[in-house]
Amino acid sequence: MPMALPDQDMLRPKEFRRLRELIHGECGINLSEEKRTMLEVRLRHRLRGLGLSSLAEYCSYLFQKERLAEELPNLIDVVTTNKTDFFREARHFDFLVQTAVPALVAHHGAGLNRDLAIWSAGCSTGEEPYTLAMALSEEAERRRGFRFRIVATDICNTVLEHARRAVFKSEVVEAVPRELRRKYFLQSRNREKQLYRIAPELRRAVEFRHLNFMDADFGFSDLFDAIFCRNVIIYFDQPTRERVLERLMRQLQPRGYLFLGHSETLNGIGLPMSLAGPTVYRKLDADER
Repeated sequence: MPMALPDQDMLRPKEFRRLRELIHGECGINLSEEKRTMLEVRLRHRLRGLGLSSLAEYCSYLFQKERLAEELPNLIDVVTTNKTDFFREARHFDFLVQTAVPALVAHHGAGLNRDLAIWSAGCSTGEEPYTLAMALSEEAERRRGFRFRIVATDICNTVLEHARRAVFKSEVVEAVPRELRRKYFLQSRNREKQLYRIAPELRRAVEFRHLNFMDADFGFSDLFDAIFCRNVIIYFDQPTRERVLERLMRQLQPRGYLFLGHSETLNGIGLPMSLAGPTVYRKLDADER
């Protein structure tokens, strides 16, 4: 049986409600009552950084008018979950190069007449966009003249900094097939550190940006041929989920592809999308609707 926590290490119901409403309003994440302990644990790390002694003191600090704007990004970094791996749900990358890319080349000339444009939405520490860059670089070797660009976004500034550095521990890199590891990773000269960095040509292929799905404008001037937004919308309530998915769909080219996580679906939402593969959806163009 877990040991009871001191009162100063627990959020009072009013404090939790206030934090939950703030987090939902700012980034769409829906924290149920079951997430209270998780929030308490994560906030304790923030207390140490600020030199505060209790969660009640943190809430008083956070909601001071002059502090809120400064502290809010740190709160969001605390709340967001950043679990990712190289080649996670590998079938999606197989579908991209074997099915989606040939169709996009045929219908839009994507990758030949212009860059194939991919958005990794909720990119975390960068494993997903760098996996995309590896898969598409391999495609470029097979398909003469093929070119692509990847935009990767996240709401968490901490993970974006990690992604831009592109340095990973050996146990993380083990998920990458050996031939791709030799080709696209540089090992640290200090072998004891067991660190690897993404090769420069792959780093140049990915542009990292901060983006909040609650922003009124995502800031993109062009449409994407494919969007990977996997294991993100599960943290939203249903109205927020529907609103975000509708906005993602609007960022897609007609016949473009949306890749969701293994437990996510468009069922019952009513968007002009058709199921193209396991948790892969294709946007219908005007004559298909």
